[in-house]
Amino acid sequence: MRALFVLLHRWAGLLIAAFLFLSGITGAIISWDHELDDLLNPHLMEVTSRGQAIPSLELAQLIESRHPEARVSFVPLLPEEGESLAFSVEPRVNPETGLLYEVPYNQVFVDPITGEELGTRYWGAPWPVTSENLVSFLYVLHYSLHIPEMWGIDRWGMWLMGIIAVIWTLDCFVGFYLTLPSKRRNRNNTADDEAAAEPMVNGRSCWQRWQPAWRIRRNGGAYKLNFDLHRAGGLWTWGLLFILAFTAFSLNLYREVFFPLMSQVSQVTPGPFEIRQPTELHKPIVPEYNYEQVIAKAADEAMKRGWQEPVGSVFYAQQYGVYGVDFYFTGDDHGNGGIGAPRLYYDGTTGEYLSDRLPWKGTAADIFVQMQFPLHSGRILGLPGRILISVMGVVVAMLSVTGVYVWLKKRRARSKYASQSASQWRGGLKPRES
Repeated sequence: MRALFVLLHRWAGLLIAAFLFLSGITGAIISWDHELDDLLNPHLMEVTSRGQAIPSLELAQLIESRHPEARVSFVPLLPEEGESLAFSVEPRVNPETGLLYEVPYNQVFVDPITGEELGTRYWGAPWPVTSENLVSFLYVLHYSLHIPEMWGIDRWGMWLMGIIAVIWTLDCFVGFYLTLPSKRRNRNNTADDEAAAEPMVNGRSCWQRWQPAWRIRRNGGAYKLNFDLHRAGGLWTWGLLFILAFTAFSLNLYREVFFPLMSQVSQVTPGPFEIRQPTELHKPIVPEYNYEQVIAKAADEAMKRGWQEPVGSVFYAQQYGVYGVDFYFTGDDHGNGGIGAPRLYYDGTTGEYLSDRLPWKGTAADIFVQMQFPLHSGRILGLPGRILISVMGVVVAMLSVTGVYVWLKKRRARSKYASQSASQWRGGLKPRES
């Protein structure tokens, strides 16, 4: 059984090593996405004008008049002094072709005081990589590798990284098992057995025999150092590695696997994005209700519920025909613990109230589902959590590199041994057993 687990860990690790290295490095960086974006792009993020802000809905109309091929899909409603407002846009359907316009941007930055357009950019653009889209390029690279749309489906990259995350999650348990001390060594105690066995010593407890797996030998040469970094590094951070692996799976395969599984084992309250199927890419649902009408409905509903937070932002998902209205105070759009703000959903065609999303409320399964992104990003612990996730990104990259290094060294040792054995047989000598 142990030999089988060694093989599983080896080949699973080799399969996912490059993906985890890339995700680890990018994850360590994008933990600070907003701060880095502000630092790299002050010409988009900062304004010098001061005074009374123009209402955001008027700015949205102004943007659509300047860009008739695009529809504003996200409206921020709480301007902050010295900062621009970033509106998201999506392409409209070209009536001549029946296809979406090719719009080379999906964000428009506006001075909330003067209405001046500061610039546009495509958040997450794969190329060219500039200071304006560097952070978003790394963000999308982290979870989807920028694999393009094919056959009308744009989730190939998310599916691939979701499968990698499933393998990683299962391999966490295999790797942990292989650190446990074995009752005996195999007869041929080759270098390949070092990860799988510990010698049995009379009078030593299991913990005493397991202790070497937690230590790093600094004076044993490059191989032992890399081996110990891989084994001990994985042990010391095992819980966090499992959380990262599992939440990567749940976020990337949320609609396809995670939500259906959760619905089978527990009571999960579905939202409109779980119930509705998205339309084809080039057949979006044109809303009949506008932002002003939806905001008025949502504000009235929030007042009835006794909410103190104002309407902070509103979005329209044109592939689902759904409005989402978020309620939060200025600067608190991530909500308590990074779990998000209270949200009300409305139908874009009828204006009908659909459902809500209330942070830290609902069934135990609802709260567990809500926690996936805050856990993965570290925001559930605030600033210390984000620092921890950055460190873990480096750890994941290190484990990937050391794992491949150990495999290469063992492979070379096995090849050398096989070559020596073949030479001895050709010379009429039986190879010495080690």
